[in-house]
Amino acid sequence: MAERLYMPCYLGQILKRFNFSFSKALGQNFLIDGNVVRSIVAGAGVEKEDLVIEIGPGVGTLTEELSRRAKKVISIEIDKRLIPILEYTMMAYDNVEIINADAMEVDFVELLNQNPGYSSVKLVANLPYNVGTAIVANILETNIKFDSMTVMLQKEVSDRMVAEPGNKQYGALSVLVGYKANASAVLRVPKTVFIPKPKIDSMVVRLDLKHGKVEPYEALMFKLVRAGFNQRRKTIMNSLTSGDVEISKDELREVLSKLSIPENARAENLSIDDFSSIAKELNG
Repeated sequence: MAERLYMPCYLGQILKRFNFSFSKALGQNFLIDGNVVRSIVAGAGVEKEDLVIEIGPGVGTLTEELSRRAKKVISIEIDKRLIPILEYTMMAYDNVEIINADAMEVDFVELLNQNPGYSSVKLVANLPYNVGTAIVANILETNIKFDSMTVMLQKEVSDRMVAEPGNKQYGALSVLVGYKANASAVLRVPKTVFIPKPKIDSMVVRLDLKHGKVEPYEALMFKLVRAGFNQRRKTIMNSLTSGDVEISKDELREVLSKLSIPENARAENLSIDDFSSIAKELNG
């Protein structure tokens, strides 16, 4: 049987060979379960003519499986200590490009412009817990033309991504994800299939992105969403007229009345369409 990077014994040999130590600050947890690796790639729907962008490849456990399915894989790794390890573990695959960079600073538009002609562009990643939410939000808010994003995050964050109005997990991230994508849970991943073992379980979520027209009121909408959930115990009459949103209560009252939205509702009671409609009316 060929050695694979998700095999604990082989992974241990690689880490020992390069004298690698895990960085808690970078949220490094490597997968050691082949079934989970294959399920992530299958859930992402990776096909042979696809371009896959991967963030946080680590030693290449997921990269290895992606490279067997996709036409090309571009892996973005922030930890420069992992670059020689990736060059070693991926040397048998001529369709893998490794970039040493912070994903929050990568110009994805330019990266995709440099790699045209693929049938589909998919992001697939085991994201670090400490920056995973920020990476997803940044990509969604900047309208990067990925066809889908299949990401693994801590379960509580993934739950918020797929939460519906009225659910206690429903928040600003739920609205952003729901507005920009169709979200679905792929699989729950127990903490026992990582080294080092994290304290909590993870979940893989797939986001199929919506690439409609960017509306002129979107920026205001996301300001309203953040204001509403930053003070989620307040009514929207109070939360949406505070912070950095310059709206008077009289102005908001008129809009809510027009839309038949109760003034005493809270952010968690509003649907994505409600937030969108309020922003559209306020934007004029």
